[in-house]
Amino acid sequence: MEIEKGFKIDYPNVFIPWNITKKELTELFVENELKNVTDGYYTFPCESLNGLKCIIGFHFEPRKNGNLNELEFFRTEYIDQKKSFEEFQSHFENEFGKPTTKSPGNEGFENYEWWINGIRIVHYVFDRFGPEEHMRIKK
Repeated sequence: MEIEKGFKIDYPNVFIPWNITKKELTELFVENELKNVTDGYYTFPCESLNGLKCIIGFHFEPRKNGNLNELEFFRTEYIDQKKSFEEFQSHFENEFGKPTTKSPGNEGFENYEWWINGIRIVHYVFDRFGPEEHMRIKK
């Protein structure tokens, strides 16, 4: 995947280029269920990175009339936090290689960060009303 150009969703088969507008994003999902959570933020359940089933959040900046600049990967349930973290990490390492940096994190999890051609990918857990996993790609 050429992450500096955008992100490929496997199912449904959709390529999401960086810097597109909200209108352009919604046109890519005409037949599917793209949810508008708030101005500048949409979500969509899908499969990507060779079998990773999750929800992707699409963030626009600025929120009003902005362009896509961040993707957020999450689940609605985290029955097993460790299993979820390991699954996200495995799929991202298989696609993007070993992280650029690794550091001690919170709640017994490491912090991981990739820098790929101006794109930053982060994966970590922090305490926000309990442990919360964050997996994000930002242009």
